[in-house]
This record gives sequence, structure tokens and C-alpha cells, in this order.
Amino acid sequence: LARHRGEEPAGSRVHLRSIAQRHLHRGLPPAVRDVGLVVGVNRLTARLGRPVDGASLAVFRIAFGVLGVVAGARFFTHGWIDKYYSAPRWFFPYWGFSWVKPWPAPWMHVHYACIIAAAACVALGLRTRIASAVLALAFGYAHFCDQTNYLNHYYLYTLLAALGAVVPWSGVASLDARFRPMPKTVPLWAVWLFRFQLGVVYFYGAVGKIGSDWLLHGQPLRIWLAANAELPWLGRFFHAESTALVFSWAGFSFDLCIVAFLSWPRTRRPAYAVLVVFHVLTALLFRIGMFPWMMIALSPVFFAPDWPRRTKSLPRRTEPTRISRAWLAVAVAYVALQLLVPLRSHLYPGNTLWSEEGFRFAWKVMLVEKSGELEIAVTDRNGARTYVDARDRLTPIQLRMVVTQPDMILRFAHRVAAEYDARGLGPVQVRALSEVSFNGRAHAPLVDPARDLSSERDTLAAKDWLLAAPPDR
Repeated sequence: LARHRGEEPAGSRVHLRSIAQRHLHRGLPPAVRDVGLVVGVNRLTARLGRPVDGASLAVFRIAFGVLGVVAGARFFTHGWIDKYYSAPRWFFPYWGFSWVKPWPAPWMHVHYACIIAAAACVALGLRTRIASAVLALAFGYAHFCDQTNYLNHYYLYTLLAALGAVVPWSGVASLDARFRPMPKTVPLWAVWLFRFQLGVVYFYGAVGKIGSDWLLHGQPLRIWLAANAELPWLGRFFHAESTALVFSWAGFSFDLCIVAFLSWPRTRRPAYAVLVVFHVLTALLFRIGMFPWMMIALSPVFFAPDWPRRTKSLPRRTEPTRISRAWLAVAVAYVALQLLVPLRSHLYPGNTLWSEEGFRFAWKVMLVEKSGELEIAVTDRNGARTYVDARDRLTPIQLRMVVTQPDMILRFAHRVAAEYDARGLGPVQVRALSEVSFNGRAHAPLVDPARDLSSERDTLAAKDWLLAAPPDR
């Protein structure tokens, strides 16, 4: 058969069999091929439905719930509820989510109390799926009120809570299991869904670092490390150019390889030790919130499903959990969405570290350091020009974000125009005079000062009123 097709046989029965199967498959009618596809899907669902020990997901669930309790409590102890939800005069909701608004001041405290209660129920395993759904909705709602407060780990936490609403992860070490009989196993797909979500964070974290700023110039780590130059013993090394490059390449290599090493049993333990050291260092050197501790606490999900038990135990259930085609379609759609959404930044022209188009929800972690100045010029219908002081309308953290993020500049311009209209002074033209520096470059104009931003539409399309990024070094 191989000679007939002009191929050279390899001399092994395995090779000949693969050639025969390939050419025989070409001759199969479509109906038979469809049957083969169905068989393949059935085998995949059977494998994904294979029961495994639920101990690993129990540890994951408890750690996840405790993280939620701590995160919610921090908003109370640091006064962030009033700072982020009561103090601002204006908010900057995400595109398409203008209907998401904070509750009146007292009720945001109740909202965060509900977040803490739901997270505690998840940790205890009490009505776990309902608690996870409440946690996902409450946590997501709170952080969709204002994109000023966007953090990658808040987005990750919301996604994991949403997954917890559909994953059977309360059969071990839970109050649910104490009150009613529950299987001590979970289907394999439940474990892999959480592994996939964490893996996406690391993978796209590595993809985002592929660029001259990170790999050739050690930016923005060079700026951040220099800020730690006063540290005893280590501080004198942080001024060296080579130190920033070593840290940059170490971070890129870590993000690119850590999931593979955590997944391989032979390298799992040393890989986790490296993960702990890496995230502890980033927590000590850089102010990035709970993200390092979150990844340390949740990454053991890559271990064997029965790792928390002192002795190996076989699942009590031997039959696989059936996965309906509808649920399989939902899972495939979710996986595809998580793989595709971070790629949207490549659809925009120019340097997206400068424009920040497609930057959020793409796991672009620690890639840019920006500073700048912004003036808003308002021209009324008589041609008179006045300048708006953004400090009178924005909180300090909002001002810091608006100055360097074009979509927030546009929304601020729209708000200013609406304010003038409400006072009977419209219509007006609103222009932005901006100077921004990113990753150590000289300051340069971000927005075309000749464009009337009040007439520009707020869409996801590329913004032609943005000016080109300053040239590379």
C-alpha cells in the first residue's frame, strides 16, 4: 500500500498499520466518519468523567474561600469601600457595563459583608455551589463598577468563583458532605478546568512578555527594582542593568515553563518550591496585592488529585460521570473564550503597551509603568476656551489611571461635555492635552490635541485619535 502511494515503508508493523489506517480512512463514506467522530467524543467524555479523589479540590476550595474572606476583609480594614465607592464623584464602568453602578454608601458595606459570608461558605463547604454563584456575582459586580480598580487577580477570582458554581467540589471536608451523603470523588474534568484556568494566566503572562521592553531592556523591572535600592544587602544590586535583565528573563521563563513542570510528577515538588520562592520575592519587591499569595495557595491543584491524603486511596466510585453534550459544548465554549480573549490585543495596530487597547482581561501582568500629565480644554459655542482641572472631579487613583489610559480619557471627556450641557453651556468641544511616558521612554503626546473627543464614539474599535508610541530605544 505504501509503495502504491509512492511512500517508503519504514519496516515496522506500527508504521504500516498507521499508513493503512490513514488511506483506508480516506475512503470511508461521510456517515461512517461521523460515527467515528461520535465514538471519539464519547471516549473523550468518558475519560474526562473518570472519577478521581476529591481531596485536592477540597484543599483548593478551602484555600479559595479563605482568600475571598481575606480579600473582602481588607476592603473593610483599609477603608477601601468608602475610598473606591463613596468618595468618587464619577465612575468609569467597563465598555458595555454602564448599568453596573455602586450601591449607596451603606449598602456597599453590606455588599462586601455578603462577599465575605459567601467566601466563608465556600471554604466550609456549605451550600457550596450556591455560595460560589453568589460569590462570583457579588465579587464581579463590585469590581465592574469602576475599571479604575481593575486587577488581574480580581478577574481571576471572579472566574474561579463562577467555575465553582458548576464544579462538584464539596464532597470532601465540607459541611455539605457532613449533612448528607456525597461521593468522595470528583470527575477528572473538574480538576482540569481549574488547572486550565490557572495555566492560562501563566501562559499568557509569558506571551505578554515577548517584546523588546521586557526581554532586551528589562523594563519596567529596571524602574521598579531601582525603587528598592535602599534595601539592606540586596539594594546595591538593583541598580545594575544586568539585574533587571536577569529578573526579566527569569520571570518570562517561569511563566512559560511552570505549568509543564507542575504537571509532570517528577518535577512537581521542585517546581512548586520554585513557585513559592518566585511569588514570595515578587510580593516583597513589588506592590501587587494578593496575587502572589493567591497563586501559591491555589497552584497545588496541579498535584495528583489524592495528594492531601497520607496514604493513596482509590476512588470509591468506579463508573465515569456522564457529561451531557450541552455541558460539553458550554465547557468548550468557555475554554475557547479564555484562549481567544487575551489574543484580541494583537488585532490593534501599534504598541498596545502604549494604547492599552485589548490590555485588560489578557493577563498582561507587570508589563508597563506609566506616568503623565493631562489637561482638558473645553471650547464653548462662542469659541472661548477654558481648562478643566481633573483633580476637582476625580479621586487621586482615578486621576492616575485616566492620565495614561486612552479609553478613560475619552469617557472623562464625554462626562465633561455632559456636565457643560447640563449647565446650559453646551454644546462644547473637548480636547485632551496629554504627555505620557511609559517604560522609561521620554514623555510624548498620547492623544491628538486637535480632535474633539466629545464627538468621538466609545467603541472597541482602534482609536484613530491616538498618536503613535514613541520609538523604541
